Amino acid sequence: MDETTEQTEVRRQKLLRLKDTGVPLYPNDFKPAHLSADLLAEYGQLLDERLAELPGDFSLAGRIMAIRSFGKASFFHLQDRKGRIQVYVRRDRVGDETYKLFEQMDLGDIVGVTGKLFRTKTKELTIEAAGLQLLAKCLRPLPEKWHGLADVEARYRQRYVDLMVNSEVKTLFEKRSRIIRLIRKFFEERDFLEVETPMMQPIAGGAAARPFITHHNALNLELYLRVAPELFLKRLLVGGLERVFELNRNFRNEGVSVRHNPEFTMLEFYQAYATYDDLMKLTEELFVAIGKEVAGGLKIQSGGQEIDLTPPWRRLPLADAVAEYGGATRAEVDDARKLQTLADVKGLKIDPGLPHGKLLVEVFERLVEPNLIQPTFIMGYPLEVSPLARKNEKNPAFVDRFELYVGGRELANAFSELNDPADQRARFEEQAAARRAGDEEAQAVDDDYVRALEYGMPPAGGEGIGIDRLVMLFTDSASIRDVILFPLLRPER
Repeated sequence: MDETTEQTEVRRQKLLRLKDTGVPLYPNDFKPAHLSADLLAEYGQLLDERLAELPGDFSLAGRIMAIRSFGKASFFHLQDRKGRIQVYVRRDRVGDETYKLFEQMDLGDIVGVTGKLFRTKTKELTIEAAGLQLLAKCLRPLPEKWHGLADVEARYRQRYVDLMVNSEVKTLFEKRSRIIRLIRKFFEERDFLEVETPMMQPIAGGAAARPFITHHNALNLELYLRVAPELFLKRLLVGGLERVFELNRNFRNEGVSVRHNPEFTMLEFYQAYATYDDLMKLTEELFVAIGKEVAGGLKIQSGGQEIDLTPPWRRLPLADAVAEYGGATRAEVDDARKLQTLADVKGLKIDPGLPHGKLLVEVFERLVEPNLIQPTFIMGYPLEVSPLARKNEKNPAFVDRFELYVGGRELANAFSELNDPADQRARFEEQAAARRAGDEEAQAVDDDYVRALEYGMPPAGGEGIGIDRLVMLFTDSASIRDVILFPLLRPER
């Protein structure tokens, strides 16, 4: 029997002994009236004589996280959702029966405590227990060493333990929640309407990605978990909802990495009578608001580097970025053959059969993207990789689109929307041809969406921001798994 199994058996035996004495094992009648952090904030600075004047009816509930026993008296730390506070249990105060109950308790047990406040000789604010109740037994021992690379996957897999023993993890997810609340407030203040669109879709559209496939039995219908909500949100623009946003999940059947989880949270918003240039300004405003509220300023640490969110951010055409970081001229980048030669010289190993536009993006992603540490809008994407974006009027081989890069990661993708139904159908047909040729990420023809455009969609700008990567930035997290409560993992063997 290994040590963990042995300790678990010891705890199970304690539970059986309690049951034999008639102690309720999992009661649901204790109602805590106070929180640890509130008591420390309100009474932590009071003089001892003032503490002695307080009534002794404080009640808290939480998990035992440390125990020091001195025979007829013991101290333990009780952890609730707001923090920790010390509890003093004395046999002659709580009585023999309750103290015997306490002696059957272990680290991790959930208990309810009532008592009065006092300060120990070390000046620590403490509850002197008058009553103590077991609310739930922790049958598995808490890990002594939960930090470190050897336990990273265990932390993700058993997030409930990770949250229990690592306070900084709890703080991170509280910060994530604050960021999402702030985003909602930001858009509502600008007259955007929050909406919800289908998660299961008959056509996987709105992004170049391989979808997950499911089946509806009653309708005998093949459906796709959405890769993006874009086409449904733009249908709402047609219907007259001129400013909409959605905060919800997307699903893409792709690999797992420090930047990718097949299930992830995305913010998408659309604004009628706006261009991608307007959305650059709006994006700067959003990041500034988050920085001030969550990070306390516009200079944040990420990956060992200081990032300055102070606007205006750099705006750099994609082809110019490839020329700059590739040590080439713009004329060389604009020439497909010379660009392929550049890729070969740099050892990028890119398929030589790619069209110029796709080749340009491939070179950019491998050569330039990791170097974009300070906030940078990369503008002017090739038409071949942008089937839903409006063509640039001066150079129709490119579209009015930007992607935002911060800390070497893509955080946002936006463009002036294509609202010409004939042009959109032609692009869908090109995507369908690519799909038939083996491109599993190419989009299918969505006839209903084209029909919606034929009713007239106002000129608009739309944008998607990956919430998980955004949280990574503002919490200085190295992996997307650190900011998702339950990331996808291989099943345990």
